Amino acid sequence: MQYHARRRSCLTVPGGTEKMLRKAAGLPADEIILDLEDAVAPDAKVSARQLVVDALRSGLFAGRQVAVRVNALGTPWHGDDLAALSAIDDDRLSLVLPKIESAAEIAAIESRLGPARAIGLQVLVETAAGLLNCASIAAASRHLRSLIVGYADLASSLGRTGEASWLFAQETVLMSARANGLQAIDGPCFDLSPESGRLGRESSVTAAMGFDGKWAIHPAQIEPINAAYTPPDAAIARARGILAALDRAQARGDGAASHDGAMIDEAMRLGALRVLSRTEGDQ
Repeated sequence: MQYHARRRSCLTVPGGTEKMLRKAAGLPADEIILDLEDAVAPDAKVSARQLVVDALRSGLFAGRQVAVRVNALGTPWHGDDLAALSAIDDDRLSLVLPKIESAAEIAAIESRLGPARAIGLQVLVETAAGLLNCASIAAASRHLRSLIVGYADLASSLGRTGEASWLFAQETVLMSARANGLQAIDGPCFDLSPESGRLGRESSVTAAMGFDGKWAIHPAQIEPINAAYTPPDAAIARARGILAALDRAQARGDGAASHDGAMIDEAMRLGALRVLSRTEGDQ
């Protein structure tokens, strides 16, 4: 299993506001997502794209994990978004692709970007078709990094109103991601009231399910999300102990080992690596 970066908290920032871009660069989110889609009005798309490109080239986000949510396939701005951003070939940069519905759409985007590049792809699962085709989408490109649950658009696509269970969508995204070596990222909590406790509950539940992180839509959400997705010290120590014991067993030519009085084998290595991926970044 290869985790490409730590993505506990992924903060979305409007791409058309220079002040917000500068502020975001100093915030403690694991990943900053510069939004050219929903957060930018149609008549500001071109100027926002240039602002984002300039910010990336200036080094404002140097050393940071950063992504850009481009406009969807089929919109007037999609092709120019890809052309402008593919010229910035940085392995810490990825493109968030909205409203993807099939593996064929990933193939079309790949053909425009070209195979020889470092820039990665993340997919928003936010339509009924995208959810049904989630497994094939997840297997569509070696450049894919994560699948993300897009609650707002998915609710519209399904015709949902009010409170409803998202367990099927969450499990589908999680299993499709895991089966293809990708990260699974939970969508945002739209409740900005600290008193409600909803963000903490959502984050704790999806972290326990196995998700790697969650989108944030406000800087105040970063720390609670990081806390929920950071394993406790005991879990970190156990993961390191398991890996060390397995490495020693492997050096001896043994297929199994013991740790803290219990038998362990190579099947447990993946879980240990997943725990450390939330604490130590690249694995």
